[in-house]
Amino acid sequence: MGMLAGGGALFTRRPEFGRVPRRERLVRIQASPHYVNGQFQNLVPVQVMSEDSGENRLVATAKFLFGDKSELSPKQPMLSSKTNLKALDATRDAVVWMGHSSFFLQLGGKRILIDPVFSPYASPIFFINKAFPGSNIYTAEDMPDVDILAISHDHWDHLDYPTVMALKSKIKQIVCPLGVGEYFEAWGFEPQMIHEEDWDAEIKLAEDLSIHILPSQHFSGRFLTPNPTLWCGFAFVTPERKVYYSGDGGYGEHFKAIGRKFGGFDLMLGENGQYNMAWHAIHMLPEETAKAAMDVGAKMLLPAHGGKFALARHPWQEPYRELARASHGIDYELITPEIGEVAYIGREQLHEFDAWWERME
Repeated sequence: MGMLAGGGALFTRRPEFGRVPRRERLVRIQASPHYVNGQFQNLVPVQVMSEDSGENRLVATAKFLFGDKSELSPKQPMLSSKTNLKALDATRDAVVWMGHSSFFLQLGGKRILIDPVFSPYASPIFFINKAFPGSNIYTAEDMPDVDILAISHDHWDHLDYPTVMALKSKIKQIVCPLGVGEYFEAWGFEPQMIHEEDWDAEIKLAEDLSIHILPSQHFSGRFLTPNPTLWCGFAFVTPERKVYYSGDGGYGEHFKAIGRKFGGFDLMLGENGQYNMAWHAIHMLPEETAKAAMDVGAKMLLPAHGGKFALARHPWQEPYRELARASHGIDYELITPEIGEVAYIGREQLHEFDAWWERME
């Protein structure tokens, strides 16, 4: 038993686990109105695992690990169309989906990388949360210099240690919610590179670019400590464009507040996938993603949080099918590029992306 406990302790001391906030950062966190009784809270109290679902975490985990997985992942490699990111015209606002919630965003001449995960697993354990074959077409070597790395929260499928370390020499600035900067300092990044703020704060890294840290309804933690760091969405605003990334989170009134605050967005990168009624409060259903896009006033919606990892028990194609159905007749353009395919931002652009998931098994 002692050897097992010792092995477990050594395992969690691996660098990818990072460390919980401390010292001056912890003092700053404790001053946040969203930090109560030693952990961050949502704007509206919600349960991560609903008692009404009839499942607890143990039952849900057992179903996920040992249940039928035949529909959870594609039977063929993911379709993709790899764009040379280094050759993109820097004067054009564009986005490239890289699978799950990883995006390369080019805005106002700045290159922004959002929640990049290039690893084959979204987990500290190699056999859990394996990436779909064909979904990992990008590596750190494919990235140009990154003006801004934006990390929405500390979960393994959004903050990936091997990816971050491989990108280290290319990253100029980092933006993240309160507490997440502790991971980067633990991993050797210079403190002056790290810009972390509370909800509704504006980070202005250039005269023509503002990044806003916005509320989401989620949770955080990389191991046993609950909610040690904040989670968020982002608004990226230039004089010409406004782009909203929802981050992870359930549906709530915060979307309407964001829409009122910014007066709409040219593009929303919206969470759509890895949902379950057992954790409905912290991950949206597809019809809620459509509703959130309307709430924030999005002109275009590009779905995130799917197409790479099976973190829930719905068929892998279901989020795309259901979001397409929910978007029918709604006043935004649903754009669905393949992994790696460039989409230019603005309704003046013509998009001819098809339902690529229907061409797969």
